[in-house]
Amino acid sequence: MTAQTRMRTLTLWPSGTPGNIHEALVLHVMYWPDEIRDPTELLPPPVELTETEIDGALALIDSMTRDDLEGPEFHDAYTDALAQIIEAKREDKPLPETSEPAEAGGKVLDLMAALNESVAKAKASRGEGPADVHELPRKKTAAKRAVKMQPAKKTAAKKTAKKASGRKPRSA
Repeated sequence: MTAQTRMRTLTLWPSGTPGNIHEALVLHVMYWPDEIRDPTELLPPPVELTETEIDGALALIDSMTRDDLEGPEFHDAYTDALAQIIEAKREDKPLPETSEPAEAGGKVLDLMAALNESVAKAKASRGEGPADVHELPRKKTAAKRAVKMQPAKKTAAKKTAKKASGRKPRSA
């Protein structure tokens, strides 16, 4: 394939969920060995730090650390469940049963009704009543504008100068 005026070698493969593998096509650019840079070129240059700078950084980290992040609302249930699955697979035991999360019956809002209600409250707070609708003045038609916008006529001097140049008209 040619991309950005350069011939490139590409791979094209389907990607998607296990049930529906044809959700998308993924295109990857393949690089030649001479196009791949050594990752050490990308490393930042080494920096010398003084003990004062290191102590200041550690003091900043300590000042931003919070100890009150404990309790059941900060418990990582995902990591615990993943550890149980890994342990069960390691010992060839059946996978632990998972509890399905309860469906949270959320409140469904009618957005248009909420918007109309909000507009009505805002108008009532400003003391406005229902709006008066009136027609806008009509614009001039294109025919009237064309009459006013006629190009100026060429003078006789310009017509003769054009004939005297002797150029041939350009052909398309």
